[in-house]
Amino acid sequence: MSRTQPKPLTGGKVLLMMVTFFAVVIGVNAVMMRLAIQTLPGTEVDSAYSASLAYEKEIATARDQSARNWRVDAHVERSGEGGATLLVEARDNFGRPMSGLKFQGRFERPTDRRADLPVALAEVGIGIYRGSAPAIAPGQWDLVLEGVGAGQRLFLSKNRVLLN
Repeated sequence: MSRTQPKPLTGGKVLLMMVTFFAVVIGVNAVMMRLAIQTLPGTEVDSAYSASLAYEKEIATARDQSARNWRVDAHVERSGEGGATLLVEARDNFGRPMSGLKFQGRFERPTDRRADLPVALAEVGIGIYRGSAPAIAPGQWDLVLEGVGAGQRLFLSKNRVLLN
């Protein structure tokens, strides 16, 4: 019976194993970094300093909006083709429909602002505004509504909605 001797472990083999090991680790890290950078959603605000300067104005605008005591209801209805229709009904503090405002809607992804989708709203009745998003993915969205009148923003709301 003949026994074959195992091949000896030489310095060249150890060097080759170490180079291969580190090449695999560096390669995987490079791929993961590239994927992470490509899918980076970005920042919430471009400049924290500018946002902090505008904070007092936003507080005053929110107080004014609260004092107006408007009731703005939004309803999102999914269509069979993957789109959505946004219906907004605006009433003043006495419950009367408000006409003549310009409402803008926006579906914002909480995790990726590149997927944000504006919705143009048109007044289709007294105090009733309608717009549609032809293709919107299912999942969680933030619905942002802005009401503009007399050249300034009079209403702002942001609500989380779940689209199936």
